[in-house]
Amino acid sequence: MTRQLMRHFPMAGIHVLAMPFPGRGHINPTMNLCKLLALTKPNILITFVVTEEWLGYIGADPTPPNLRFATIPNVIPSERLKASDFRGFSEAVVTKMEAPFEQLLDRLQPPVTAIIGDLELRWPIAVGRRRNIFVASLWTMSATFFSMLYRADISARVRRLPTNWFGHGDEVDQISGLSSTHKADLGKVFEENDSRVMEIILDCISRVPKADCLLFTSFYEFEPEMVEILKLELPFPIYTIGPAIPYFELENEPQVANNDGCNYQQWLDCQPADSVLYISLGSFLSVSASQMDEIASGLRNSGVRFLWVARGDAPRLKEQCGEKGLVVPWCEQLKVLCHSSVGGFWSHCGWNSTLEAVFAGIPMLTFPLFLDQSPNSTHIVEDWKLGCRVQRTKVGTETLIVKEEISEIVRRFMDLSSSEGKQMRDRAKKLKDICHRATFEGGSSRHNLDEFIRSISEGDTK
Repeated sequence: MTRQLMRHFPMAGIHVLAMPFPGRGHINPTMNLCKLLALTKPNILITFVVTEEWLGYIGADPTPPNLRFATIPNVIPSERLKASDFRGFSEAVVTKMEAPFEQLLDRLQPPVTAIIGDLELRWPIAVGRRRNIFVASLWTMSATFFSMLYRADISARVRRLPTNWFGHGDEVDQISGLSSTHKADLGKVFEENDSRVMEIILDCISRVPKADCLLFTSFYEFEPEMVEILKLELPFPIYTIGPAIPYFELENEPQVANNDGCNYQQWLDCQPADSVLYISLGSFLSVSASQMDEIASGLRNSGVRFLWVARGDAPRLKEQCGEKGLVVPWCEQLKVLCHSSVGGFWSHCGWNSTLEAVFAGIPMLTFPLFLDQSPNSTHIVEDWKLGCRVQRTKVGTETLIVKEEISEIVRRFMDLSSSEGKQMRDRAKKLKDICHRATFEGGSSRHNLDEFIRSISEGDTK
């Protein structure tokens, strides 16, 4: 039976229901968007829907009084099993969550007037159409990557390609409206990811024009040309409301003590300015144990200070990393990136991490692992010129970056005196200022958030 956690809240004119894709990289930005909505308009009621399993992970997080949780049953595989069968997980998400979601809609009071539905769920738009509820599709990756996939879907449908065309380089080369760089990146995405997963994502993309609007977690000045192109191509408003990261919570006291009692904040406070390389390779896919060992050896030999979030591998890697670094299982990433001692970020290039690095004004070493991360790496290095690639090569049966190369690239990347390093950091600081202005009163993201709230209000009066 569906369980709900409801705070008392007076009857509201606007009741927004937010339904994220069940994964950390989707739930976090959706929650940040909902917190911003709740803080901006305290008279709006927001219900945040997750599975019962996910409520156990996030239910204790503090939220504004007009933001509440509701749950649907665990009808999909456990989060702990997702990485081992992402195809099965994705299929379950798009086929098994819709029915309990609708059952929840029937019970919620006051009635829902707008749905913020993760685009990769596939079904929220159809649910909204059946019930005459305003639906905003939320895309938690870059506007550029959305455009690449949108064009791929259109091309496949116009040319009546079979659903298994993904990964064929000659077909990707024939997609119109994409630069050669985007075609190369898209070919790599199709080549390196499960074809069924890509098929599901493109099917989700194909349904977007039936939504009432599209939300991007980016900010306008980050991808202005792509946003303007999409505004001309899509039949509804587009709102860039990002960065959908917890920048509005930076003044809160950090929770810095890990399970082992290590206080990384105190450690960072003792390091020189811009001297620490922060390392995090994401919360979903992991690199192999042998690659982690190469990274540990390379970092130790580089002589560079580092803070490495290694999750379950942290206890094992601590012994290998020497005295210059600190290895922890978890940290508050944005607060770490904004610390004065941090001067670089070795990242898997997930979109949320990319936005946090931009907000903090930190250059990146790019190490993409999955889906949109390769295109993000290209943008970081080639378009925005905010970082360098960590290149992997074939070593036996594995594709690795070996410790000698790691030592060299880390030393070069963290060299504050080099002209390349100075240029990267100057660009990062300029983009940081642009990003911050977007979130201020009168900035593009604040304006778009107000416009989105207005569109919900108008939808409620129709």
